[in-house]
Amino acid sequence: MTTSAPAGELTRPRASELRPVKLWFCSNNDLAPGIAATLATQWFDEHEQEIAGRFLFERDRRQYVVAHALVRRVLALEAGIPEAEAVIWRSSRGRPFLQKPAGGLPRGGAELDFNLSHSHSHNLLGVVRRHRVGVDVERLDRAERGLEAIVETFAPEERDWLAEAAPGRARDRRVLRLWTLKEAYSKARGLGLGLPFDTFSFTLAEDRGVLGFRPPADQAHTARGWRFMELEPVVDVLAAVAVQAGGSEAPVLQLHHGFPWGRGSPRLLALPEPVGGGGAAGGSSVAPPGYE
Repeated sequence: MTTSAPAGELTRPRASELRPVKLWFCSNNDLAPGIAATLATQWFDEHEQEIAGRFLFERDRRQYVVAHALVRRVLALEAGIPEAEAVIWRSSRGRPFLQKPAGGLPRGGAELDFNLSHSHSHNLLGVVRRHRVGVDVERLDRAERGLEAIVETFAPEERDWLAEAAPGRARDRRVLRLWTLKEAYSKARGLGLGLPFDTFSFTLAEDRGVLGFRPPADQAHTARGWRFMELEPVVDVLAAVAVQAGGSEAPVLQLHHGFPWGRGSPRLLALPEPVGGGGAAGGSSVAPPGYE
């Protein structure tokens, strides 16, 4: 017998329906150049082939090829669509989406969202089954290249927090922590740099973790918050994940390392509680440091 929820009451998903957030971290070195070139020939669509052929420098072409081969391989594993058959389209703001077949995804569910980031030979890909995900990855050894211009885009309270740090590595780390979180959030919303970075702000713990989030005005009174997580998948590479909270995702993140030829065992991390929902200007949520 099926029991329906009372009128006006949200039906909570069963435990078996909860899906973890999945993250793949892959270095360009995880895929040999010859294999990467072969995969691009076999898997990429005409648009991707054209873009790959435009790069003047081999390092840039390799970055593009490895990153997009990673996307197609993960989509094949998660959605059940062969790598060469996945149709990827972009919104007017450039955010990529997987075009769902008329009958739904072969490997479960009707929804799948993904987001890609890459920086100087490192690639990060996030996948969720419902809602939205945004990711960003940056290398700390980018030194001071462009950091001051980045700081000028931040909210006043964030600039005040940066001013408390001594110049050098400590301050650079703070800058990139904020930048990756802001990038991840704006990418999850599909707005990219179209969302001014001074219209929302983060309050961060000293080492790692989001203590509070002030959303932009258009999100200030929505009940749904966001889960934010900071990671350092390898030394001196900072990453951030933003996931829209809605009660249908498991509060767990699966972190995979390397190019996914198979389904290796990921590391499991507990996702922090949502912040920035219900019209609040912040909220308490520090990322748990340990693995399960």
